[in-house]
Amino acid sequence: MSDQPPAPSADPPKKNRRTRLKEGYFNLLLRRWGKLSVRGWLELLAFLLVGFVIYSILFVKRQVMDFRPPHTFAVADPAFFGSAHAIADPVPIGGNKITLLHNGNGIFPAMLQAIRSAEKTLNFEAFIFHSGKVGTQFMDAFCQQAAKGVKVRILIDGIGSGIGLKNEEIDRLRHAGCQVAYYHPAKGLRFDRINRRTHRRVMVVDGKMGFTGGVGFADEWQGNADAADHWREVHGQLEGPIVAKLQTAFQQHWLEATEELLSGPDHFPALPPVGTLMAQVVTSRAFTVAPMPVLQAVAIAAAKKSIYITNPYCTPSDDFVHLLAEATQRGVDVKLLIPGKHNDQPATKSAGSESYGKLLEAGVKIYQYSPTMVHSKTMVVDGHFSMFGTSNLDPRSSQINEEIDISIYDIGFGAAMDQIFRDDLQKSKPYLMADFEARSLKDRFLEWIMIPIRSQL
Repeated sequence: MSDQPPAPSADPPKKNRRTRLKEGYFNLLLRRWGKLSVRGWLELLAFLLVGFVIYSILFVKRQVMDFRPPHTFAVADPAFFGSAHAIADPVPIGGNKITLLHNGNGIFPAMLQAIRSAEKTLNFEAFIFHSGKVGTQFMDAFCQQAAKGVKVRILIDGIGSGIGLKNEEIDRLRHAGCQVAYYHPAKGLRFDRINRRTHRRVMVVDGKMGFTGGVGFADEWQGNADAADHWREVHGQLEGPIVAKLQTAFQQHWLEATEELLSGPDHFPALPPVGTLMAQVVTSRAFTVAPMPVLQAVAIAAAKKSIYITNPYCTPSDDFVHLLAEATQRGVDVKLLIPGKHNDQPATKSAGSESYGKLLEAGVKIYQYSPTMVHSKTMVVDGHFSMFGTSNLDPRSSQINEEIDISIYDIGFGAAMDQIFRDDLQKSKPYLMADFEARSLKDRFLEWIMIPIRSQL
């Protein structure tokens, strides 16, 4: 047995004050949580879930650059197209033909005829696809083509079409042989995805002919904008190499929804030139820098003569207001056409009203379309560069929704877009500073309460 005494144990290292406070707080939480009843735990979990949902809705967005480019080049300059599409695709695609279609009477027959001409594949994506007269016409055509052996793929938004489309009609499409999928289904548990909608409208037939624009496949779009319940709309029929880009846009969402990759000549055939138009497809995707605000900013900054904009949901950003104001100061004729008394989203109108005063003060001319709800989403600059598609002038389009737009760099097409705007202007009333200042207390209150949720409108 050793006579040596045991070695003294080393003192544990002293904990600093911050560590002791953290451990004390953690132990306090453990003691409190350990005393929670089942009801308490359920309430805590519900609180965390609500917090996650609010975070997903209000804070899961695309990055939008603060961008106010100076007027250093014009639309006609060689630097324009690449600069405007710098975070999209800066190389224009030539050899295209684009036919503009107007209102339900012009849009739906052309699309239905194209569906019936399909021989191999038919890919269709829509934000709004509702039960009703219009929906039935398209479903009948889809089912007929599927019965002939055409591969019909239908992708619809889980929110835009989830309520308005009856389940039995989905079953009918599937029984007929159509593949139907929802983009970000509303019944899913991915709350971080539910608020991110596909706002796109895409149809591609045999990979050779495409359609896109602002139309919804619902009864509101019937007619010829000749009644209060027949909306004004602009859509496009595309032919030529640009159709491959539309197919790619459909492919992006179809792959995410179904994990099916589309390839081969039935989807991506050779596309020889069929016209002279130079154009590009601009899409927005989740968790990327938003391309459309940059494109719009460069186009406005490059304008020398005119900027004509039609948009149904107009809540412009401070940058957009600033650029339009600068354009008027250098003598550009800036006109903005928005809905008047026929407006299906009064909350969006309230959210954007504050900016109308700033625009009017800067010299922007604002008009309100009178006959019906105007749903066209178009822009033409200097009669040379023009756009149409699905994007609204609101934070939801730039920060959240997944959109698709067509930009065209052609003087002849731009002149046609100018004329369309002027024709619509003949059916509109000026919105003056006196109208803005005469807003009621109720209208002003609605504008104020919309401020926290502007991004969702």
